[in-house]
Order: sequence, then structure tokens, then C-alpha cells
Amino acid sequence: MTLLITDIAPSNLQLPTDCKVVTATEERAHCVGCFGCWVKTPGECVIKDDISRHGTDMAQCDRLVIVSRCVYGGYSPAVKRVMDRSIPYIHPYFTTVDGEMHHRRRYDHTFDIRVHFYGDITEGERQTAQKLVEANRVNIYGRSVRVCFHDTPEQIGEVRL
Repeated sequence: MTLLITDIAPSNLQLPTDCKVVTATEERAHCVGCFGCWVKTPGECVIKDDISRHGTDMAQCDRLVIVSRCVYGGYSPAVKRVMDRSIPYIHPYFTTVDGEMHHRRRYDHTFDIRVHFYGDITEGERQTAQKLVEANRVNIYGRSVRVCFHDTPEQIGEVRL
């Protein structure tokens, strides 16, 4: 299954047949940092909405695709909000990975990560975005990562996700 997080209308994208779509909007609830997803309802956000099971959805996907406007080398606020709500995917406990401290895995699962950024993106923002996505890959134990940059969201619609 492909899990798509997008801040543009999914109808403008060429989606795989086995795709679950999470549309990132400004109305989505913020992660409140309560740690409930780690201690009260392990693996599931305590905020009850359509992305409360986002962590378990990640545990079932083969590919995570993110489509986001590039904002200062990072995700758009709406996509960042959804990404923040994915922390139930990992454990609250820590481990050392390649000499760095990271959260432990909650699931024995990996997936590929593809990120499509769009907008008027400077070279510095591209470099920052590459580093951010690679850091995300390490933190959520992704298998591989590919980052693509597009001038407009319409260009992403021409790409088979």
C-alpha cells in the first residue's frame, strides 16, 4: 500500500491503485505533545480524527509519498502537522543508531520514502530539504529516500507517484 500525504488536491495527481490519501489541511489538529500515543493508546494518537491511526497506517505501507510546498527547505505547515502526528509510529524509548540517539522502532517494518516539493525553491532550500528528508528517513527507519523538486504542483500531477 502507498500512503500519500499531500497539500494539493489528490484529484490532480496520478495515484497508484493501492493508495491511501491523507490530505494535509490547516484545519488538522496539531500534535499537543501529550505522549498519549506512547503511553495511553500505544501506536495511536489520542486525538480522535481521521488521522489518529496514522502511525499504524505507516506500519502497513510499502511506500510513503509526500507532496508539499517547500517552505524554507521544509514541509508546508499543513504537511508538517500531519508528519508531527506520525510519532505513534515510533517508540518513546531511545536507542543508538550509527552513533546517534534515535527513538526505538515500534514496528519491525520499513518502507520507501518519496518526497515531491514544489514552489520557487532556492538552492539552499533544496539542500536543507534533502537533509530534512534524509533525517526523517533515519528517524522512521525508512528503506530508501528520493526527493524531487518541481516548479509548480501541476508538474507533480504529470508524474506517476
